[in-house]
Amino acid sequence: MSEFDPVRIGVVSVSDRASGGVYEDKGIPALRDWIGRAVRNPVHWEARLIPDEQDTISATLRELVDQQRCDLVLTTGGTGPALRDVTPEATLAVADKVMPGFGEQMRQISLRFVPTAILSRQVAVIRGQALIINLPGQPKSIAETLEGLTNAEGQPVVPGIFAAVPYCIDLIGGPYLECDPAVCKAFRPKSALRPAQA
Repeated sequence: MSEFDPVRIGVVSVSDRASGGVYEDKGIPALRDWIGRAVRNPVHWEARLIPDEQDTISATLRELVDQQRCDLVLTTGGTGPALRDVTPEATLAVADKVMPGFGEQMRQISLRFVPTAILSRQVAVIRGQALIINLPGQPKSIAETLEGLTNAEGQPVVPGIFAAVPYCIDLIGGPYLECDPAVCKAFRPKSALRPAQA
């Protein structure tokens, strides 16, 4: 048995072509790989590969939070300006609260690489006691936005969004997430820290 709280995490890849078998989905493996390295808690995964249909996306998010009791849900894909990109609308439709800072920070990170990052429409919301975050569609961008950017000496240049996720989950009544500081140094105020685990 682990001394860390168990956590339920939903990972959702939104893609017409991947869900239709046209090509292999790379979003869910990228999400599981990064979270699996960053989070020390035992994770129960709920994975869903679905098409770019707004009602289907909203229904999937409701199912993961309301029935599967996920503490954190991460989506990838469908956040651009194209006609079929409806993940943000589907996410906002199930929200109790909107958390705009996550999307703002993801765009700040991506703007270091491409000016078209301003076309990204990722949002994050709270539904019940779960945090739902839309992430970019490319595996490299997923890792960059979660982890942040460092300089040649390994010093942080732009913080990744995952550093704020554990404390957010604390505040909405979820499990205490422990991160591997070699991957992601989570930030909590001193009053919210638990004694360090081995």
